[in-house]
Amino acid sequence: MGILVFCSYMPKPGGEAKLIELLKEHQPTLRAEGLITDRPATFLKSAEGAYLEIFEWESEEASRGAHANPKVGPIWDAMAEVAAFVPLASLEQAQTPFAHFEPIAL
Repeated sequence: MGILVFCSYMPKPGGEAKLIELLKEHQPTLRAEGLITDRPATFLKSAEGAYLEIFEWESEEASRGAHANPKVGPIWDAMAEVAAFVPLASLEQAQTPFAHFEPIAL
């Protein structure tokens, strides 16, 4: 069994459209590189405008190794240019026991 991860991205001013483009290629790239499982992607949006991406790493080793992957690194660098990587706990909705987020399709 893999490791489920919740990624939270707050778009920088003017960066939302580019972030969405990058999110569309993120999981297909991770999957093609053998880093994540076939679990279907889940995308959510918070009331503050943050995007959440949920996927399953194949393993802890895959998670750590992704940083050195030459196809993944450029996507993450581009994401950092248009969004801040924010802790899930920083989102207002995550402060309740039953956090509600808007599901979105990309």
